[in-house]
Amino acid sequence: MESSVKISIELSEEQAKSPLNAADRLWLKPEELARASLADLLGWLQEDFQKAAGYVLKKNEELYRRLNTGCVSRAL
Repeated sequence: MESSVKISIELSEEQAKSPLNAADRLWLKPEELARASLADLLGWLQEDFQKAAGYVLKKNEELYRRLNTGCVSRAL
């Protein structure tokens, strides 16, 4: 059985209007909308990290290859 963690946030009435209205339009409980929104956000962050890491690895591929084969001269 998967355990769960409950997270609570405090919003002003003005801040709460938009997500409450969106949940109502989607026929969801506010908690369900918050859970889905957080999952999406975390997925995007992971995707952004993967893209950035891939870019850095590709950009420095030649350097990593040289370091691995010991072909980099010391700049000291």
